[in-house]
This record gives sequence, C-alpha cells and structure tokens, in this order.
Amino acid sequence: MQPPTPHLVYFADPMCSWCWGFAPVLDAIAGGHPDLPIRLILGGLRPFTETAMDEAAKQRTRLHWEHVAAASGQPFDFGFFERTGFVYDTEPAARAVVTARRLQPGRTFALNRRIGHAFYAENRDVTQAETLADLAEETGFERDDFLAAFEDEATKTETLQDFAIAQQASVTGFPTLLAGPQDDGNFLPITVGYQAPEAVLARLGMWLEHQLESN
Repeated sequence: MQPPTPHLVYFADPMCSWCWGFAPVLDAIAGGHPDLPIRLILGGLRPFTETAMDEAAKQRTRLHWEHVAAASGQPFDFGFFERTGFVYDTEPAARAVVTARRLQPGRTFALNRRIGHAFYAENRDVTQAETLADLAEETGFERDDFLAAFEDEATKTETLQDFAIAQQASVTGFPTLLAGPQDDGNFLPITVGYQAPEAVLARLGMWLEHQLESN
C-alpha cells in the first residue's frame, strides 16, 4: 500500500480577517512549492450568528482589521463600519467555498480568495447568496449550477462536517496550517495564527527537508 502523499491542511474562514491577511502567504507557498497539495477545511468562524453587530463589536472588529492591514499589507475598506444592522454570519461564505469544492475542486481556493477580497477590500455583503453567486460567476462557475449546489442539503451537511473536523482537530484559531502526515500519522503545525511569508516558508522548508531525508 502506498504511503499517504505529503500535503498541507489549511484551516480557514473566508470572513476571517487574519486569513485574508494570510492570502499572500498562500501565494508564496504556491509559488515556491507548486506541486505541494493543500487541503482547505472551513473552520467556521461565527456560523449561524443572528445578532447584528453593535458599536462595541464594530470597534473590536475594526481594531483587528487595522492590525491585519499593518501586519500583512492587505487592503481593507473601512467603510464596512458605517453599515447598520450587519449580522456577521460566516456560514454562507463558508458554504459557498464548500460549494466550489463540490463543483470544481480546482477553483476552491480561487473562490475563497475572491470572497475574502470582496468582503474586506470591496465592502460587499458576502452573507447573501446572490452576492456569493456573483463572485462564483466571476471565478468561473455557472451561476444557476452554483446556486442550486449552494442550497443543496448535501452541501450544507458537508459544511457542517468541515466545522466538526476543525473542532475535532482542536483548531482554536485561523489561519492554521498543518503539514503531514508524519511517520506517526500526525500533522505538524507550520503556523497557528498569522505569520509573515518568510517565517512560514522557512518552517515549511524545514519540514520538506525532513521529508526528503526520511524517504
């Protein structure tokens, strides 16, 4: 029996600001290691939230965004905080990425990235199915097929399964990037939380070097 292919597992959420900040790191990994598979698991940041953000929540969130912008250089549209009555429910955006994975796995990361850019840099409401369908169409999906799959019960179930995997893996923050499997079958944390591309690539390089030495 062939041993499992070494790969990365990326726990993230398209509406997580630090994951948006981590997008250039993913680009750097893809550029430096184009043949290294990455599995995306939607962690579930604030799924099924029903309460609108109040002023205190806006202030806390804005502070996070400012930190991410400073650390990563990623663009943010702070006009978001002029919204009233916004419900920060991350389930629809996560389900949209799962929908992409079910329809065209090769476009999963592209839609995840497009949703993040739309939410953070364009101040678009990615909690709405119509907005998500627009973004999916921009990314290369057929709109009606996407909407049908987005509302499919199997897609909703698979989204919940992703959330459960993150909980079972004791992932407590996003982004989290793991590498493996190791000799013992476990996965090595490359980063838990945001780190700059140089730091992540250095740790990833050490893991890959160990993989070569052990094979």
